[in-house]
Amino acid sequence: MMASFMSYFGAGRKDPKQTARDAIVGLRQQLQMIEKKEEYLQKKIEEETKKAKANAVTNKAVATAALKRKKMSELELDRLSGSRLQLEMQVNTLESANLNAETMAAMKKASDALKVIHGNLTLDKVDSTMNAVNEQRELANEVAEALANPIYGGAELDDDELKAELEELQEEALNERLSSADHVPVHLPPGATKVDDKTRTPAAVEDDEEAQLKELQAAMAM
Repeated sequence: MMASFMSYFGAGRKDPKQTARDAIVGLRQQLQMIEKKEEYLQKKIEEETKKAKANAVTNKAVATAALKRKKMSELELDRLSGSRLQLEMQVNTLESANLNAETMAAMKKASDALKVIHGNLTLDKVDSTMNAVNEQRELANEVAEALANPIYGGAELDDDELKAELEELQEEALNERLSSADHVPVHLPPGATKVDDKTRTPAAVEDDEEAQLKELQAAMAM
């Protein structure tokens, strides 16, 4: 009563893997016995064939008996060959079934591991996380771009206004040069007498101003 109760709930069941291994081992042992028997029958057939040939002329009765034994051995060899083929098919089937069972067990373990890894992870949570990641990535790119730009990089400068201001500065500098040139004493060559500005000819004054203008333009071009 107790044994049947335990068997009903699986307490007395064997491990399927071990059962498959035991069956495969048993089949292979039986195959080895059949192969040995086949080798014995093959030798016996060869011996009976030789005996029949040796007595075919001198002793037909012995030759005939040898042929009968040869024929019986061949029949038994054929039966063993059929049995061996059936056993080999069973071994292959068991090995395939055992491999399939182990494959399924491995896949189940992998599936359980994936469930543990994913936990309460859902597609909505994945989408939310990816959106947050993308937002932070965009923010980082904007910060990097802002840091890479100069402080006044966003200010729009008017080229015409800058050109006009530069010309105004050039004109002021030229006027200052010309104004200061009027008060600089003129260096005369040796033996020459000092010439007052009033006594200088207009051409000389104009040449002096032109020289100073060229000098100023050259300095500003540098």
